[in-house]
Amino acid sequence: MTPWTDEKALRQQVKRLWDRGVLLSASLADEQLADEQLADGQLAGDAQFPRRLQFKTPSSSELSEQFDAVRQWIGSLQHINGIRIDYRLVRHRVLGENRVPHAAWLDSLDDGIRLLGKQTELRQFSVLVALTRERAPVLLGWVQRYPLRALALVDVWARLLDFIEWLLAHPQPGIYLRQVDVPGIDSKFIEQHRAALAPLLDLVLTDDNIDQRFTGVSGFTRRYGFLSKPLMVRFRVLDSALSLLPGSDRDITLTDHDFRELYQQPSFVARIQTVFITENEINFLAFPPLANSLVIFGAGYGFDALAQAPWLMQVRVVYWGDIDTHGFIILDQLRGRLPHARSLLMDQQTLLAHRPFWGQERQPEQRSLTRLDAAEGQLYRDLCSNRFAVKLRLEQERVSFDSLRRGIDRILLELKN
Repeated sequence: MTPWTDEKALRQQVKRLWDRGVLLSASLADEQLADEQLADGQLAGDAQFPRRLQFKTPSSSELSEQFDAVRQWIGSLQHINGIRIDYRLVRHRVLGENRVPHAAWLDSLDDGIRLLGKQTELRQFSVLVALTRERAPVLLGWVQRYPLRALALVDVWARLLDFIEWLLAHPQPGIYLRQVDVPGIDSKFIEQHRAALAPLLDLVLTDDNIDQRFTGVSGFTRRYGFLSKPLMVRFRVLDSALSLLPGSDRDITLTDHDFRELYQQPSFVARIQTVFITENEINFLAFPPLANSLVIFGAGYGFDALAQAPWLMQVRVVYWGDIDTHGFIILDQLRGRLPHARSLLMDQQTLLAHRPFWGQERQPEQRSLTRLDAAEGQLYRDLCSNRFAVKLRLEQERVSFDSLRRGIDRILLELKN
């Protein structure tokens, strides 16, 4: 293998142009796109042909010292379809006059497409461009910026445009995706292509039809004015003297909206003093009776539903999670919503008292947690550093029920003082 640029290296350069989308973008280079659709000069350099390729050639000393290798290298470049090789005469005091390659060029888009065998892809892209120009010309700039992303959607592009046109005609529809009535499109199709649709919808819809508070795939429905599956809050009333629903067993699930609106039940909410949150369902079901209290089934990360209930800021909030890195991360996250939340049984004393029940955390996380108190922060760092054991985890359901009762008594006393 020679140190000079060979046919394989030249082909790889052209392949990189394809992988960067340059070749497909070049097929749109002659389109007259408005300034707001395509930033000035963004693709000008990439789309121009002829395009000079990187090309390393033999030095004068290599020419004389490795003449046979140079001659073989020159011969290997004679028949590369699609790449033009420029030569120059080199006069050498020993070897005389020789015609040696000095530059390589990709003269046109067609040359690059033929070299890579991408004729089918180019035809598909051209059809996609024509369809876009006809039905949604505002998207041509996006297609030129991200041609490979567009090409990957070629089989569904027409249906994506169908949905986009429907939403343009029905902005902020206020219905569920299941209720969209477009031939050939169902809610599964829309959900499957949310990531592809979002940047396109951002281009075609006006700002007043986009809710900028919601982003990403999870925020798709609310961002574009669809109804979203409500968040649910499951809780148990721990005080038998409190009644929210007649005849209820006091295990209740409400939408986040209805949970927020509990403040309109003053005879109930006004008597709630303490709200416990636990991550384990059995612990939630077995939580002991307590006056003026309720317990919420936390179910992991994400406290958006609780954050929508301002009345929680007026009561004492106590969180009980696993003693592992994720437990403390969730606690830190909860305090981002409810800064006054206290932790229950997430301390070194509880951990060491339950050594026979230690387990291992599957994938510990190390993050900068700024909302833990000093003792919580130290225990979190001890877990991260494997001070007590490797990947140590004490699941909350392994903590004795007697410890739970004593822990509740202790924290309620602390909260009163």
